[in-house]
Amino acid sequence: MFSFFKKKSPAADAAPLLPPAGPAPAPLPATPAPPTPAPAPAAPAVVTAEPASPVVAEPAKAGWLRGLGLGGKAAAPAPLPVDNAAKNPSVQAPQAPVAPITIAPEPVSSRDSWMGRLKNGLRKTGSSIATVFTGTKIDEQLYEELEEALLMADTGVKATTHLLDDLKQRVKDSKTTDPAAVKDLLASALADLLAPLEKPLVIGEHSPTVIMVAGVNGAGKTTSIGKLTKHLADAGQSVLLAAADTFRAAAREQLGVWATRNTVEIISQEGGDPAAVSFDAVTAGKARGKDVVLVDTAGRLPTQLHLMEELKKIKRVVTKADGSAPHQVLLVIDGNTGQNALNQVRAFDDALQLTGLIVTKLDGTAKGGVLAAIAQERPIPVYFIGVGEKVEDLETFSAKEFAQALLA
Repeated sequence: MFSFFKKKSPAADAAPLLPPAGPAPAPLPATPAPPTPAPAPAAPAVVTAEPASPVVAEPAKAGWLRGLGLGGKAAAPAPLPVDNAAKNPSVQAPQAPVAPITIAPEPVSSRDSWMGRLKNGLRKTGSSIATVFTGTKIDEQLYEELEEALLMADTGVKATTHLLDDLKQRVKDSKTTDPAAVKDLLASALADLLAPLEKPLVIGEHSPTVIMVAGVNGAGKTTSIGKLTKHLADAGQSVLLAAADTFRAAAREQLGVWATRNTVEIISQEGGDPAAVSFDAVTAGKARGKDVVLVDTAGRLPTQLHLMEELKKIKRVVTKADGSAPHQVLLVIDGNTGQNALNQVRAFDDALQLTGLIVTKLDGTAKGGVLAAIAQERPIPVYFIGVGEKVEDLETFSAKEFAQALLA
């Protein structure tokens, strides 16, 4: 402490009040006044701040996100061990706006390995159809056998009728006489039928982009979310996961493994309400400046109407957290289920207004024609298809590639 009032000089205090009687003595040398001590510096203010997250160089872009021009971004910080963390989110400085990215198929030259896996996965479906074209002439018997093969592949009655009518017209127009050449014409007809399903997933038009993922138990929903998270994180996108599948045992733990593996954050509540977890996740995603919030909703059977109502509730609550969300509502369907997959698409679309599909487990199935049925009756974009358990086995959908692989 120091005083704003000056003290009198010691010399002034010692001066006599009256002059002395005799001659004035020689003046004494002046004693310099002691220097006034400098005021003590004020104690520095102590500012506590959270330690800065380590900045990690952006990893190389991999898979179907390579070469999309995402712009340099630091990788997401290590996941926080949070349970209901969004109730007190760490507010970060807003990130610079990033141009939207389009998750679209890569050039064919860079997808050779994927085409090999796709052909192998669709081999059972393709072989049952390819045997039809081993005959020596094009006649009604060939078309009847082809009709049976397409129906067995679960293309559905409407799609099968459409394909056969289209194929006959193509054969007539091209004056084809070789049965083997008819298979190529069928591949073209199938590609044209599937073309409306080929649409890229755009991320970045909203910050964060909230993606709600639904699907029945066993369709591969949580695994597909983990694979998608891996690709997004590798591309420098900051992802927040919401473990809202509290209905299925161990679903929260399974998603937590993916979060740890991909070094992303996760919002989770043990035994929490799915809608509450979703709300917390979207709120935290906005506060922390995340690029993508992936909500793993509870697995539901479309025949259980009271459970489907809970999915509608999750969507409503997400909208309360962000008025424009969810920006994407995806359904994961199992390619092995054939026409039942089409029934799921109808039911979930009616309840949630789906924006896209992820078709899994096409490897080893003889029912790969279900995409043709979907294209004919409920043409919702197929963003991704999966042919295996590995991360690289989830890829963007290409109508031409699928048709070629199916009839290879």
